[in-house]
Amino acid sequence: MSPIKLTVIGGGSSYTPELLEGIINNQVLLNISEVWLVDIPEGQQKLSIIESLSKRMVDKAESPIKIVATFDRREAIKESDYIITQIRVGQLEMRKKDEYISIKHGVIGQETTGAGGFMKALRTIPEILDICREIEELAPKAWLLNFTNPAGIVTEAILKHSNVKVIGLCNNPINYYKKFAKTYGVDIRDVSINFIGINHLIWITELYIKGQSRLEDILTGKSDVYEAKNIPSFGWDLDFLQSLGSLPCGYHKYYYLTDQILEKQLEEYQQNKTRADEVQRIEKELFDLYKNKNLKEKPKALEQRGGAYYSEAAINLIKSIHLNTREIHTLNVRNNGAISCLPDDVSVETNCVVEKHQITPIQIGAVPPQIRGLLQVVKAYEELTVEAAVTGNKTIALQALTLHPLIPSANRSKEILQEMLTANKHYLPQFS
Repeated sequence: MSPIKLTVIGGGSSYTPELLEGIINNQVLLNISEVWLVDIPEGQQKLSIIESLSKRMVDKAESPIKIVATFDRREAIKESDYIITQIRVGQLEMRKKDEYISIKHGVIGQETTGAGGFMKALRTIPEILDICREIEELAPKAWLLNFTNPAGIVTEAILKHSNVKVIGLCNNPINYYKKFAKTYGVDIRDVSINFIGINHLIWITELYIKGQSRLEDILTGKSDVYEAKNIPSFGWDLDFLQSLGSLPCGYHKYYYLTDQILEKQLEEYQQNKTRADEVQRIEKELFDLYKNKNLKEKPKALEQRGGAYYSEAAINLIKSIHLNTREIHTLNVRNNGAISCLPDDVSVETNCVVEKHQITPIQIGAVPPQIRGLLQVVKAYEELTVEAAVTGNKTIALQALTLHPLIPSANRSKEILQEMLTANKHYLPQFS
């Protein structure tokens, strides 16, 4: 088997040690020879810390992997086999501004959903498409695994505006598999889940444990569910779940429990204790840990960051592609008719058959109206957001934000858009 060159764009991320752990554990199976960590000069300190920790992890494992840290993105991309994107344009400071501006205007503040997710997409998509042009030139055969949030919107932009072989990934699905395997005391391979939706808006419409349907256990409260650490842990009303006939993911709470979450966010905002503030604190604590020269493995504290097991999702996918195992993974891919109520050319998050040469979403069939209604509206918002990010058209941007279910009026949308465009002017040359 030919050696693999794997490149991580956003290599200075606090998530990288988890990814590297998965790479080290599968080095022999995949013959991974080089891992390139690329970042921007503004992230120099973090990249240096991650580089040192990565080398200590490799040395402890007595692994032959060569770690290269660089600001030269083109050199890192050149002849790569797999490229992982996990970038944050504007870093955590702009995330905080997104959330604070949203909450100040009386709407949900969140980095992937609503006004915050919208603004993150506008900043991110042009940069991602620049990366894709370099991949087309320097590594045209490479697979791009995109973790950059909002993952579904970013993946859709790549699908529509580049020729790169892209797959969007999220840790949400794998966490459900792990949770249900633990709940029922079975191997994860005995768990089968049917997902319908788009990134951070997926519904579980069926759950099988060793071939037996157990969804009713969830809908009647006989079994608990996975709760992401970055989402308020308000429980679900069982009457509501049974009327819905499916299990919504945690991000649905922003839509189904808007008043409760907004009330909580307003309290946190007044105390400067929003999720953005918490993430900045966790990030600082993590990098203080990473600096310790005696640390030679991924610290458990990383699980508090909200992205637990994302590396497992990435490495499992790389194994399926590289070894042509034809396994099923839950991924963000081009719809191609899999969800019939959505356009063919949009990104959806659903179960797919993974082969070395292609990834095929599994046909869903009819979507019930209680799912279809919200799904179609949010997807239309995502389509407009991609168009606005690419064209810099403020009219389209206004329509995108106004359409989002978490924004109550056109007037509010206009106010939020104006303030966000001003705050992000440095990162949005397409709008000037």
